[in-house]
Amino acid sequence: MNTARPPKNKRPEPVTLKERLDALRNLPAFFKLVWQTSPWMTLVNSLLRIMRSATPLGLLYVGKLIIDQVIKISHNHDLGTHYLWQLVAAEFALALISDGLTRAITLMDSLLGDLFSNHTSVKIMAHAATLDLDQFEDAEFYDKLERARQQTVGRTILLSQVMSQVQDLITMGFLAVGLMAFNPWLIVLLLIAIIPAFLGESHFNDQSYALTRGQTPERRELDYIRYLGASDETAKEVKIFDLSGFIIERFKLLSNKFYWDNRRLSIQRSLWGTFFAMLGSIGYYAAYVFIIIKAVEGSVSIGELAFLAGSFRQLRALLEGILTRFTAVSQGAIYLRDFFEFFEIQPKITLSAKPLPFPKTIQQGFTFEDVGFRYINSERWANRHLSFTLHPGEKLALVGENGAGKTTLVKLLSRLYDPTEGRILLEGIDLKEYDLADLRLNVGIIFQDYLRYQMSFAQNIAVGNINQKENRPLIVNSAKQSLADILAAKLPGQYDQQLGKRFADGVELSGGEWQKVALARAYMRDAQLLILDEPTSALDARAEYNVFERFAELTKGKSAVLISHRFSTVRMADRILVLEKGELVEIGSHEELLIKGGRYAELFDLQAMGYR
Repeated sequence: MNTARPPKNKRPEPVTLKERLDALRNLPAFFKLVWQTSPWMTLVNSLLRIMRSATPLGLLYVGKLIIDQVIKISHNHDLGTHYLWQLVAAEFALALISDGLTRAITLMDSLLGDLFSNHTSVKIMAHAATLDLDQFEDAEFYDKLERARQQTVGRTILLSQVMSQVQDLITMGFLAVGLMAFNPWLIVLLLIAIIPAFLGESHFNDQSYALTRGQTPERRELDYIRYLGASDETAKEVKIFDLSGFIIERFKLLSNKFYWDNRRLSIQRSLWGTFFAMLGSIGYYAAYVFIIIKAVEGSVSIGELAFLAGSFRQLRALLEGILTRFTAVSQGAIYLRDFFEFFEIQPKITLSAKPLPFPKTIQQGFTFEDVGFRYINSERWANRHLSFTLHPGEKLALVGENGAGKTTLVKLLSRLYDPTEGRILLEGIDLKEYDLADLRLNVGIIFQDYLRYQMSFAQNIAVGNINQKENRPLIVNSAKQSLADILAAKLPGQYDQQLGKRFADGVELSGGEWQKVALARAYMRDAQLLILDEPTSALDARAEYNVFERFAELTKGKSAVLISHRFSTVRMADRILVLEKGELVEIGSHEELLIKGGRYAELFDLQAMGYR
């Protein structure tokens, strides 16, 4: 592996103490989520930990009694051993109970953690579904989404850490009572030995968080490059363009950068950790020597020596664990900020307080009034000054060069976007006043970049109206309308045939075959407006013409919007809207636009020359 050191980047700033303390405010919301995941598991886990926290003191105290009893018997053989064996049995029972409680807690942590991970993953998907399409096209949003995804698994560890923290604090309370009764200064000595390690761990956790957060965009790129280098969907182009060397080099550059950044931090953490561990050992043995001296002087019994030494040793381990874990918990709370920040993102497309139902029959059509749209963080207008009407039952074709704003227009029409300026009316009422779910149900749209789901043939069609996924007659009828039924008849499993090669027994389709499946989705709903955004680009000219001819026949009485680069198809529309740089430059029938001799006529002639 190439471990050459890449150029040193500017190190990200660590979070401040104030930010870490503020992040602890996320814990109540976190435990509210845990409780929602499974109230009874959370309660049982808490009770088990309280019981487990009392066992160390019990074991140490019974151990002290055993040692003192053994010494008494060794000095006086007439005492007998009955009481001694009772104490041994009690210690054995406590050990069994302690082990059982530990295993039960581990089990509950695992089960509750899995449920919590599933619960939060569902919440992320559910919230993502409410957000706007253009938000998904923003890099900053994607960074937040990626960090939120990472927390669904990582925060299950936080759950165990916080509950372990409470358990250890209770155990410390029990043990500290015994030590303080003997000599309170031992507790002070313990704190002096442990606090430097705590501060050091806190510092390096802050550095680690800052480093991880700063790497988020590049880690997304690393995951993408890993996908490009080993995926069934990219293998063809990687081979034909010989991209493997380029991809591997980019992967090495990024992964080595992460390696050196992490290496530098890990070395510093290890060195300082060793130093602080030595301080802790010095503090422990200073207290140990003090207790031994007291035992030699006769101030404490041998059993009390064992009890006090054991209590101090366990207190040191517990306090060290608590302080270290506190740093991890506060750090985890900072990561929780990433998780909750994602849920603070709200859609800009809002629902009307009293939404109107979609009209049963469109009478006036859709009207654009000086509509403009601009993407997030972009100064360029994707569409501007659009003013036209899509009449009921009209077939409207959109024409323009790539980047002219055709797809943005149909996304505005289906309210995947809301206009930045102007408004869109349906039946003379702003589109924003209609029930969004009802609107989407009445608009059937197939994009050029439709998804090829690694599911069955029937499921791939049913996604067009997922509420009807069990309606096989509707699925079959939709397939007939898109001519996909002929393809289904040739497949071994027909409508139950798995598509794609990701899973066993899957069959891969050609581009044209996939497009027929995708087109069937448009017929899954009885929509009053159908939109085809270049979904037939993989078909030859004759096949596309046949599809659109059939589409025009099947959508009689319904409004339709067609986007195609083939003018033989476009001329089938009632009217043609020509876009240039996002603006409407002309609109009319094929014949009208040719007579006008404008932009449409120019594009038509350019394409016609290619066929001469």
